Amino acid sequence: MSKKWYVLHTYSGYENKVKTNLETRIETMGLENNVFSIEIPTETVTEIKEGGRRKESEKKVFPGYVLVRMELDDRSWAAVRNTPGVTGFVGADSKPAPLTRDEYNKIMRRTSHEAPKKTSTNLEAGQAVKVVSGPLAEFDGVVSEVMPDAGKVKVMVSIFGRETPVELSFDQVSCI
Repeated sequence: MSKKWYVLHTYSGYENKVKTNLETRIETMGLENNVFSIEIPTETVTEIKEGGRRKESEKKVFPGYVLVRMELDDRSWAAVRNTPGVTGFVGADSKPAPLTRDEYNKIMRRTSHEAPKKTSTNLEAGQAVKVVSGPLAEFDGVVSEVMPDAGKVKVMVSIFGRETPVELSFDQVSCI
């Protein structure tokens, strides 16, 4: 048998509870030699709150899913499958399908500390904003584009009577 990564489907919001239940179950059933690792893929997201305050938080990459590295046999399958909060394995025809090495690496790359941090904001295109810092402070404008991955927003600002696109970071603007 070989150790492979499998994906468990869980009730959304119960991922941490499932991980705890599974760890306890593995220990009590003596399956330490069959189930090796349990992961809940998360990524760090920076949210820009009102007034430009930044708040970092951990968000689940795939809510409702848990990764388990295990040797799949009847005993380990039953133990994992019957853990409270687990609704089943991901795979066709009730047969668990292991992740390929590429799929696993792609998932874990999103969760690594080298992964680009995501930024979320409540800004959206068409919204009126005031520039709060930088050379255009005190100018008002309208958001024309939001670029969450870059943590930037494109704002149309009226300079000398002309609409001019300006790229600003999320913390340089606030909603009017």
